[in-house]
Amino acid sequence: MSSMPRHNAGLRIGCFAVFLVLASCASRARADATLLLEQPYGHLGFFTATGHAAVYLSGVCAESPTVLRPCRAGETGVVLSRYRLVAGYDWLAVPLIPYLYAVEEPDEIPLFANPKIVAFLRNQYRKNHLEAVAPADANGEPPEGNWTELVGVAYDRTIYGFSIETSREKDEQFIRQYNARANVSHFNLLTHNCADFAKEVINFYYPNTLHRNWIADAGITTPKQISKLLVKFSARHPELPSASFTIPQVPGTIPRSTPVRGVIESVLKSKKYVLPVAVLHPVVTGILAAAYIGDGRFDPARHAMILEPGREFEPPLPSTERRNYQNELHLLLADGHRHHMWNDLEKMSEPQLDSEGRPMLRVRMGRKFVEVGIARENILRSPDPRSLAQDLVAARLAMELRRGEPKASGNDVINDWRLLHQLMPNDRSLD
Repeated sequence: MSSMPRHNAGLRIGCFAVFLVLASCASRARADATLLLEQPYGHLGFFTATGHAAVYLSGVCAESPTVLRPCRAGETGVVLSRYRLVAGYDWLAVPLIPYLYAVEEPDEIPLFANPKIVAFLRNQYRKNHLEAVAPADANGEPPEGNWTELVGVAYDRTIYGFSIETSREKDEQFIRQYNARANVSHFNLLTHNCADFAKEVINFYYPNTLHRNWIADAGITTPKQISKLLVKFSARHPELPSASFTIPQVPGTIPRSTPVRGVIESVLKSKKYVLPVAVLHPVVTGILAAAYIGDGRFDPARHAMILEPGREFEPPLPSTERRNYQNELHLLLADGHRHHMWNDLEKMSEPQLDSEGRPMLRVRMGRKFVEVGIARENILRSPDPRSLAQDLVAARLAMELRRGEPKASGNDVINDWRLLHQLMPNDRSLD
């Protein structure tokens, strides 16, 4: 049996209050505002390539999706954002973990997701917490519409976070102001979009910090533009604790999100838009290129740490170690390990919750059904770990080790590698 590749733990960053869940602190002396820059998914045009923006406030919590209050001890804050056509509201607030993963605790997050699992978890959370804004249809089924963007975002997208210290006093002012004003939607893609809302929230804490770019984005507020400005603001104010990090898209069969872009950048990097413009208006194309090069470039993943629920910020897995793990995984799977394709498992399974509320799959195997835990806390309880659970973790590792933008920290890969070996019979290569 193949042994575990060697790994250098690398640089660690201590507990930063931006995500209280990392340390489960009972009390806090400060608050943070985090701008969330979310990669786009789907391919509907250059406007969708700008992605989505939201704001996480660690000291603000939600009495309901539309009523804010100060957080109590042990609570983790909320994510606020503007959505199009969700119950007629301008903004809605959802707690951090449900917003990212459609579950209420980190140990309920599935290791690997498919559309069935995600739809199931979103609907479970909707029934428990979001009936007021997303009631069931006449047949008792989940409603159609954009309410799905409120929960389980990390299944669809990779997310970048840019945090900066605020204060409890400003949080209290924010709560009073946003609870008092009319919360009625007048969403407009060009002038009143999700990035405009995020800009407004950050500017409440630090006035005149974020603004639209009239050149690189043709005057439209974009998530990438305001993220770039917040990073620059943090660099000019080192006295304010700040951080940047990546929340990787959960491994699974859901299509991977794509790089986030500005408006002009989207035109220049899309052949279906730039080629006609270049042929008909080469001067215009040159102006657009100059605008992008001069004021539109920004890499949100640069120097970003990896954030996994329940742990501290960690560095991405170095490329050399990624290749070592990838080679070891290929050898391991070739050495007698029976590897099922996840698509086959999906066709034979239905998502459920175990007795402790963690997700699992009920899989038909011939004439019987097998229950397979799909969260880190229940997968080892699966009755047949030599096949289905083993395949699930192997599929997760394979996705984490793909080339491209970092998809996992070194410690996350180590934990998954250990879990895979725990699921393999008679394995002695854990040290």
